[in-house]
Amino acid sequence: MKIYTKTGDHGTTSLISGKRVSKSDARLHAYGTVDELNSYIGFCIASLSGMAFFKTNVLKMLIGTQHDLFCVGSRLACDDQKILLSLPKLNPKQINLFEQQIDLYEKSLKPLKNFILPGGSLAAASLHVARTICRRAERLIAEHLQTSPHLEEDLIYLNRLGDYLFVAARFVNAKSKIKETLWTKA
Repeated sequence: MKIYTKTGDHGTTSLISGKRVSKSDARLHAYGTVDELNSYIGFCIASLSGMAFFKTNVLKMLIGTQHDLFCVGSRLACDDQKILLSLPKLNPKQINLFEQQIDLYEKSLKPLKNFILPGGSLAAASLHVARTICRRAERLIAEHLQTSPHLEEDLIYLNRLGDYLFVAARFVNAKSKIKETLWTKA
């Protein structure tokens, strides 16, 4: 596959159907944000890679998430119902897996009674940044539900992923023995 095609040099790009659209199209903002999230999750994986106790479930979840985000992005980039049917779908079990992992992590965490400031270890802080990118992607996809109801499952997936990233950041800090900073009113 050739990396540069020069077809986007004038501010347009192709959807999966081949239809040309402006690079400022709202659909592109949505799947560009999903791509940004996927890249940032790669950064999260890199920041966790030296932590032996995260080699199993957190890294496995994040790598699986990267694969899932390609499905979300492809569905956003498709405006043709026939082609859409042939695109890979998210596994609905993945949402349940997020919920199971959230419940598992929360068993070892102190219940939240205050807002916390994002941060802590580099790995936890990166998970918090990924969470905020995820929430932005979620908001951008929500704008398309009226015209693209097939994105509802993707929206639910991103909502649960945002929850997972928040709890995973707290879990990483707890396992790293880094105390969370509570938000206090000024």
